[in-house]
Amino acid sequence: MSGIRRRDFVILLGGGAAAARPLGARAQQAIPVIGFLSNVSPGEAMQNRLAAFRQGLAQAGYVEGRDVTIEYRWAEGRYDRVPELAADLVQRQVSAIAAPGNTNAALAAKAATQTIPIVFGVNQDPVKLGLVASLARPGGNATGINFFIGETLGKRLGLLRELVPAATRFAQLVNSANNAVTSATLADAEAAASALGLQVQTYKASTSREIDVAFAALVRERPDAPLCRPGRILH
Repeated sequence: MSGIRRRDFVILLGGGAAAARPLGARAQQAIPVIGFLSNVSPGEAMQNRLAAFRQGLAQAGYVEGRDVTIEYRWAEGRYDRVPELAADLVQRQVSAIAAPGNTNAALAAKAATQTIPIVFGVNQDPVKLGLVASLARPGGNATGINFFIGETLGKRLGLLRELVPAATRFAQLVNSANNAVTSATLADAEAAASALGLQVQTYKASTSREIDVAFAALVRERPDAPLCRPGRILH
């Protein structure tokens, strides 16, 4: 990586993500500061991820409040605020920015700085997203992991067809407020459906009310269709 040696990255994000560690060399501050950038709120769903994040830091010798300070920035589901929060962390001159499991946060951080190390966890190809130049030679100031959720969309669609062989049309519910992820999901779904000779109908929602409206519309159009609400692709 230009400006950052990959061996200077330590386990920081729970689940095996690589993390930036040029902490002592930056900013000439007694205690280094890491920015934690998230699309969501620090609710119950985030507690396991936060615990793993802090555990990874501790294993690398950085205990929060003792060896390192963490500046948390929570967009609380307001994706339009993420760039502003990323810019705030850059202005704060943090030593590194962690964006675990947040494609929008990773992209916002990358757009906000070309010098501060960024550690991401994304569910699409980071090369296609523009976060890194290539998997073998990332370059730039970002590194991280890909959860390969987007790449498995075709396999999931194929499994659904095996479960319901007579089905030729599937519904897909996407978050209309999460443009970066939604665009990639739509493209992957269209390619996968075309390869399997299937049709995918997309419903968009970004709030609980919009989700209910989307499901109501689906039921009106296909009242006999089995539903699987927690899933991303629904028959």
